[in-house]
Amino acid sequence: MRFVLDGMLGKLTRWLRMMGHDATYLNDTKDQELVAAALRENRTLLTSDVALYRFATARGADAYLVKGPTEAERLAGLASRFKLNLSVDTLDSRCPVCGAPLMKALKNEVKEKIPLATFNAFDEFWKCSNPECGKVYWQGSHWENINAVLEKAKEIQRRTESTSEAQKT
Repeated sequence: MRFVLDGMLGKLTRWLRMMGHDATYLNDTKDQELVAAALRENRTLLTSDVALYRFATARGADAYLVKGPTEAERLAGLASRFKLNLSVDTLDSRCPVCGAPLMKALKNEVKEKIPLATFNAFDEFWKCSNPECGKVYWQGSHWENINAVLEKAKEIQRRTESTSEAQKT
């Protein structure tokens, strides 16, 4: 999926990128420019701004109104609407910072870019393929938090979809 997200959805942008989606984050961009980017680049505009959502759909852009106060609720809504897989596959992930694909990195390649304790504790690393970014990633203690949010999102999605099905009958 290809998305463009408004300035209020920076965290959600990072989540979508980690999950392997092409997500452009346009912070401090006027509504007209956001809609133009969505149309020009054939992206779905994600926003939590009702006025922007209405403006985009009136101009023929594919748009989705993101709801929910937590990232888990927002991810669950997106997963239901766009049939997204709520998981992070390191072979398919993108850099949460710039959106470029990640690539597996040899431990010695990243030695100078990470703390010594991290180098000694972990064996698998990934780095951003964008030379201007070059950020290095590993499955450290934050990985538990990532998985916890994704599991919560899956739970919300299941609950929401089963409630919807029950209401149809």
